[in-house]
Amino acid sequence: MAKQPMLKFVTVERDMPEKRAAGSRKEDFGEIYAEFAKAKAAEQASRCSQCGVPYCQNHCPLQNNIPDWLNLTATGRLEEAYQVSQATNTFPEICGRICPQDRLCEGNCVIEGSGHGTVTIGAVEKYITDTAWENGWVTPVSPAHERKESVGIIGAGPGGLAAAERLRAEGVQVTVYDRYDRAGGLLTYGIPGFKLEKDVVMRRIDQLEQGGVKFVQNCNVGEDISFDAIRKQHDAVVIATGVYKTRELQGPGVGGKGIVRAIDYLTASNRLNFGDTVPEIESGELNAEGKKVVVIGGGDTAMDCVRTAIRQGAESVKCLYRRDRANMPGSQREVQNAEEEGVIFEWLAAPAGFHGDPVNAVAVQKMRLGAPDASGRQSPEVIDGADYNEAADLIVQALGFEPEDLPTLWGCKELPVTRWGTVKAAFTTGETELDGVYAVGDVVRGASLVVWAIKDGRDCADAILEKMNAVNQIAAE
Repeated sequence: MAKQPMLKFVTVERDMPEKRAAGSRKEDFGEIYAEFAKAKAAEQASRCSQCGVPYCQNHCPLQNNIPDWLNLTATGRLEEAYQVSQATNTFPEICGRICPQDRLCEGNCVIEGSGHGTVTIGAVEKYITDTAWENGWVTPVSPAHERKESVGIIGAGPGGLAAAERLRAEGVQVTVYDRYDRAGGLLTYGIPGFKLEKDVVMRRIDQLEQGGVKFVQNCNVGEDISFDAIRKQHDAVVIATGVYKTRELQGPGVGGKGIVRAIDYLTASNRLNFGDTVPEIESGELNAEGKKVVVIGGGDTAMDCVRTAIRQGAESVKCLYRRDRANMPGSQREVQNAEEEGVIFEWLAAPAGFHGDPVNAVAVQKMRLGAPDASGRQSPEVIDGADYNEAADLIVQALGFEPEDLPTLWGCKELPVTRWGTVKAAFTTGETELDGVYAVGDVVRGASLVVWAIKDGRDCADAILEKMNAVNQIAAE
């Protein structure tokens, strides 16, 4: 009788890939986790209980068939494991690195509820796909036949790229328009290299180009080309711009020099790591070296900023968040990594104003948690008389992002938007009220996760294909 390859969670302890020591990893922008070895990946995958109702899969936005590819990894069938993984996920090696598994698949692992520690799903997913790349199993899309229909995609972030790959695989002519000089959106310029090294993103872009996806870079819709012109050139248009408008700080002194936006700060750092000349880094405007840095916010963007400041050589780095640790929206794993690297978190603290121009301090109000707000989270309340000043030479505002006013920017007043400014579109298909216009990702959802953008892009592509096929069938009849 063959030995049972799975259900080893009782005898095998949970283990993560080795993490580089904080003292060495904060000196560069390389990824902090090592790769699993083949035997270790198989061992950790074998801990899966293969439960009848896979909560890991149910809580994955992409419904990844996690139990099956864990089984295939445990039994050494890695190429098959990759095929199962990529069947539902356009970029599994990226999700394996940056998905908040602690809130999604791993956070809902059945065996953790029994006290045995979750299966290390993200690390195994990363191992499977990195192995696939090393062995040449990842190949460019190659449609069986070419179609005459074309789709224009505005935005080369994860949602737009996922839609592009799926449409191109069916032979659709795809052109992606993007404002930046490199494709990838936040994958390229928003997420630091210590979480996602850029060659991982660039090789996917290269493959899409090899597969026939056309990229038009440095293209600002509404300036370099009109939205109407794009609509006229294509049978369908997908809006996948993301959300880039920063939620601004309020209070006296908010306009002072030394108060910067998170997106500008992270983009400058990533450009430098690409080898670009970045005047804002050279001038010190977006460089934390030797400075007292305060980052305001408690999400994953704030975590990216504090850890970037450490690597730039800041004198000190503090993060102000108006709620406590248990109520912060960012990944707890990222908080732990930041603390190991020397970041100090000031919980229940919010800015009330800023001193100096250039800035030299933040006026901080201490908070307590009161009654729940409309979302059910406890609302922070100011504690009277507990204000203090926090010295700072550089303040990074990381309060989240909002959508830009696309109807005005693009001269398309009829583009439907919600009261929050997001594009109004059907969640299942991305279809808007404008004929042939779709929207996916953060520009529909508001600031969200990369994995949700990938799902939206894939679902939207399927909806477009279904509509195209229906039109062709009617024409044939």
